[in-house]
Amino acid sequence: MTDKTSAARIPLSVLGTGAMGTALARAWLAAGHPVTVWNRTPARAGALAAEGATVAPSAGAAVAASRLVIVCLLDDASVREALDGVDLTGRDLVNLTTGTPAEGRALAGWATARGARFLDGGIMAVPPMIGDADLGGYVFYSGSPELFEEHRDTLAVPAGTRYVGEDAGFAALHDVALLSAMSGMFAGIMHAFALIGPEDIAPKDFAPLLVSWLGAMTGSARLAADQIESGDYGKGVVSNLAMQVAGNATLLRTAEEQGVSPELLTPYTALMERWLAEGHGAEDTTGAVELLNLRRSAAARP
Repeated sequence: MTDKTSAARIPLSVLGTGAMGTALARAWLAAGHPVTVWNRTPARAGALAAEGATVAPSAGAAVAASRLVIVCLLDDASVREALDGVDLTGRDLVNLTTGTPAEGRALAGWATARGARFLDGGIMAVPPMIGDADLGGYVFYSGSPELFEEHRDTLAVPAGTRYVGEDAGFAALHDVALLSAMSGMFAGIMHAFALIGPEDIAPKDFAPLLVSWLGAMTGSARLAADQIESGDYGKGVVSNLAMQVAGNATLLRTAEEQGVSPELLTPYTALMERWLAEGHGAEDTTGAVELLNLRRSAAARP
């Protein structure tokens, strides 16, 4: 947790005391910040009250209590509902509710029109990581650069901070992009365990091999980024698309032999086959990203 001087311990309000909101509020309380909290179900704020937080009777009262207002609710609709009719004039509103880039941009406009400065955030941590710098959690922030600079130290108390731009949608975009990559990895892990499931192979013995292999493969993201930025998908190719597509047949046959559904693999293998059919066999598989960009594909149509 970041050490702060007494002068830096500014008051703040936290709207939403679910698991994440509670962890955030607890970290600020532990650092000596006066914290006002509000939750639609007041009883859920009881533990924080026992730790020194002031419980506001309404969202409006919580906003009025502090210039810096942190919102961590269920979704975009709940944020708007909680703040509907609340005077935001002069407030610094930091939205840590999970949402989409479009929702972040729309909420920024909505808040700004009501006299507030606005930051959107994407939390790259789970509640137990909050308040412990050694666990590596951090939050993406985007929106008002002035708000971020003024409150950087306070925002860094519960988790690290990474400002990703003035476009209020960029925090959510970074958040969801990383989570999407994680989701694909989880799908691969699940498929791998399903393959060994029918055999006399202990998952705990297999897991270290899986962790080591996936760790070694993650470096390919840097090459992919270079290829995408340069537009040269033949750059640094080790195993070209034609070879990868041919190898996919073995993956699918093995799934069939093991009695495992290939449904976690087939979307990606089908995408690779489409890109191969367009004549990119000598390139890396990275070029298939072109097929995923629906806006670019629409622009290319006559």
